[in-house]
Amino acid sequence: MGESPINLGRLIKNARLEAGLTQDNLATQVGVTPRYIMAIENENKYPSIQVLSKIICTLKILADTIFYPETQPTDREKEQLIHMIYMCDEREIKIAAATVKALLDAR
Repeated sequence: MGESPINLGRLIKNARLEAGLTQDNLATQVGVTPRYIMAIENENKYPSIQVLSKIICTLKILADTIFYPETQPTDREKEQLIHMIYMCDEREIKIAAATVKALLDAR
């Protein structure tokens, strides 16, 4: 990956802590050893794309946060909201959009 504009280990560690998971918990869910998670978080080890994908899904991190950090909101709540929207079906997206529009119109 070379030079990265983000600290991947710090991003993963912060997301793990916000999710209330230990390194052991995350390792179990991802299918790696706790030592491997520690190496990613503290030793700048880059995981394989398969492991990174599992970490992203488990911790509900938007992939764009990792690959396009300059275009992402820094607010974790906004990031989680966007992730939830991706999980919605077409009908639920229309409801969410109408709700957000009503909130903005009520300002």
